[in-house]
Amino acid sequence: MSSQEIASKHELVIEAGRAEKQYWKDLWRYRELFYFLAWRDILVRYKQTAIGMAWALIRPFLTMVVFTVVFGNIAKLPSEGVPYPILVFAALLPWQFFSTALAECSNSLVSNANLISKVYFPRLIVPISAVIVSFVDFMVSGMILLGLMAWYNFVPSWRILTLPLFIGIAFAASIGVGLWLAALNVEYRDFRYIVPFIVQFGLYISPVGFSSNRVPEQWRLLYSLNPMVGVIDGFRWAILGGTSKIYMPGFMLSVGLVFFLLISGIWYFRKMERTFADVI
Repeated sequence: MSSQEIASKHELVIEAGRAEKQYWKDLWRYRELFYFLAWRDILVRYKQTAIGMAWALIRPFLTMVVFTVVFGNIAKLPSEGVPYPILVFAALLPWQFFSTALAECSNSLVSNANLISKVYFPRLIVPISAVIVSFVDFMVSGMILLGLMAWYNFVPSWRILTLPLFIGIAFAASIGVGLWLAALNVEYRDFRYIVPFIVQFGLYISPVGFSSNRVPEQWRLLYSLNPMVGVIDGFRWAILGGTSKIYMPGFMLSVGLVFFLLISGIWYFRKMERTFADVI
């Protein structure tokens, strides 16, 4: 059989968009690697520390105490009819999840440089697994909120059933910004110094220690350009119930920005992904 006949029997068909479709299928095919990376990081975080899971409890608890003393006892800011520690911690939960996810995501690719430079797999797995590790911290920290509710005899309303919706929005915000920072940190290592500043600065411009209702009405929409404002307001609305309200125009703006960051983060990460193995 001639070479031309063999070639005619084995035609290579290049289908437009096939590589893109295959990539998303590979995310499912490599799901075991996703589980392995997340479980490995969880073990390293909790097993190889002196006090284990207590680290996920100490930091938010002390932050809650400081904010309660400064804003609740000294500044005498209103607490929307609930104990001030619960008001603060209802915001600290999503904020800690978001800030921890940014720190973990930004370094995730660099920390796994040997794996990325030697083996093929969808690189999206690495930063997303880092977000899952941060979610474990979130779940552990939730024990403090339950303890505060028991201490103050606070019973949430039916709104608590909507909390998974706002957790999903917090996930989207964490993954969206995390993908941007992860890709940028590979290209520009300066971002390892910028991320802690972003987290620290964001804590003070987000309504963590106070209610966003304290922001003057004419500034509420501009203030909602911070995507975490909508996330925090949603958590408080679901957890506190009662007189807690959501400023709907600002909430919609924040949620819109969250999903813009998610979509653009995936786009930029995929655009830069092909260069990670060479640059890292």
